[in-house]
Amino acid sequence: MVYMKSSLNMGQVEAFRSVMIAGTVVGAARLMNITQPGVSRSIGLLELRIGYKLFDRHGRRLVPTPEGEALYREIEPLYGSLDRIAEIAQDIRFQRAGALRIGTLPALAQWLVPRGIARFLSTRPKVSVFVESLPSRQIAERVSTRQFDVGIVELPLFRSAISIEPLEPMPFMAVIPATHPLAEKPIISLKDLDGERMIMLARQSFIRHQIDDMLSNLGVEPNVILETPSSSIACALVGAGAGITLVGNHTAKPFAGPQVVVRPIKEAFSSNFAIIFPEAGTRLSLANAFAEEFREEIRCSDLS
Repeated sequence: MVYMKSSLNMGQVEAFRSVMIAGTVVGAARLMNITQPGVSRSIGLLELRIGYKLFDRHGRRLVPTPEGEALYREIEPLYGSLDRIAEIAQDIRFQRAGALRIGTLPALAQWLVPRGIARFLSTRPKVSVFVESLPSRQIAERVSTRQFDVGIVELPLFRSAISIEPLEPMPFMAVIPATHPLAEKPIISLKDLDGERMIMLARQSFIRHQIDDMLSNLGVEPNVILETPSSSIACALVGAGAGITLVGNHTAKPFAGPQVVVRPIKEAFSSNFAIIFPEAGTRLSLANAFAEEFREEIRCSDLS
């Protein structure tokens, strides 16, 4: 009785597969980049280990036995899986595959971030993305605990365990109902807003404090009829004719249309955003790639 160990030598199995593919020891040696005697020795040792012949010798050609054919049918799918794993590994290395988790604040979730994600995915068909819109503090919390791979937040932001990379400041714009008299002006001064019905961002937001300070310094007293923490809701309210609002340019752009006009503001002020990453550990390469694509989308959007 021949005793066969439960484990096989993978080098011997590779030699068997190479002979099955090439049809000769010479061809198998070339595939494996080893000597012909090395291939023959590996085949012989494998046959001893498993207890039956794998090939009949016909001159230089090896013809697989029925048992050899049966073994090859079992082995080949395993190599197909290994080839697939190697392909996936290379896809991940070169950011062609994998998964990315993104957190974005609502102000940029309606237009700019989707455009950035679409740009990012356009050359990465095997990559999947999960995206969620949350306040900046919650995004920072999830990035710090690696629940998100990358986040887009508004500054200032004070949070440990994250790495912050500021983006270019985004200027604020006046968003005005198309039927309002101020819609005829190409540039709006904050002084034009004295007494106007205004939709303002929530009082607890940093940008609201900036706006209030600027209006106060100019002696402007707007008629604040609505407040909301969402820039997108503020713009939607303008579209409904409720009043005028002040929001960042990339929030305002998608609302420009028959009911809404978007105008630059004479007294320049802007909001500041940043891309954040987990501080600890190695940064996901896909997160770096997305950040680059997102910055490029901002640049292209500013030029359009």
